[in-house]
Amino acid sequence: MAELIPAVQYLDATSGDADAIAELHADSWRRHYRGAYLDAYLDGDVVTDRREVWRSRLAQPTQSQITVIVRHRGDVVGFAHTILDEDPLWGSLLENLHVRSDLKRAGIGTCLLSQTAQNLLGLRPEGSLHLWVLDQNRAAQAFYDARGGSRVETQLRGPFPGGGRALGHRYHWTDPARLLAGPRADGG
Repeated sequence: MAELIPAVQYLDATSGDADAIAELHADSWRRHYRGAYLDAYLDGDVVTDRREVWRSRLAQPTQSQITVIVRHRGDVVGFAHTILDEDPLWGSLLENLHVRSDLKRAGIGTCLLSQTAQNLLGLRPEGSLHLWVLDQNRAAQAFYDARGGSRVETQLRGPFPGGGRALGHRYHWTDPARLLAGPRADGG
C-alpha cells in the first residue's frame, strides 16, 4: 500500500457535499461498472442521476444512514455510505465506498472502512456489516478480501439504474471491529 496522504479529513457529509459526491460516484461507476450497467446509461448523464440521489439523501438526513466524506485540499476525494440495520441477517449495508481513481492505494479506502466500522460500532455495538461488489470489479474484491471480509453469497444483481444486470458477491464482517485495525498482515 502506498503512503497515506497527509492533510486528509474524514467528515460527516452535509447537503453541501452532494454534488461533489455525485461527480465522484458517477466517475467511479463509469470506470468500474462497464459490462454490468448499460453503456448508454454510463455514457449519458449519469452525473445528473447521481446528483438527484445525493441531494435527496443529504437534504433529509436520517438516523438510519451515515455518509462519510474524505476531503483533501478542499476536494471530496472519497466517501462511504452506510444504511444501518438494512438486513436482519447480514446487518448494516455499506452501500457505497468510492475513492478518486488517482488516489487509490493511498490508504483512503482502508481508513473509510475503519471510519465506517467506528461509526457503526458507536451506534450498533453488536452489529455486523455487509456489502455487495460486482463480479467484474476484481480490485474491489481483493481489497475486501485483504480487509478480512468473508464472501458469503453470489447472486445475479440488478436491474441497475439505467438497466443491466451482473453477478454480485456479498462480503460480510460479523465483527466490524476487525476493520479498525486496517489491512491484515498477510497481504492486505
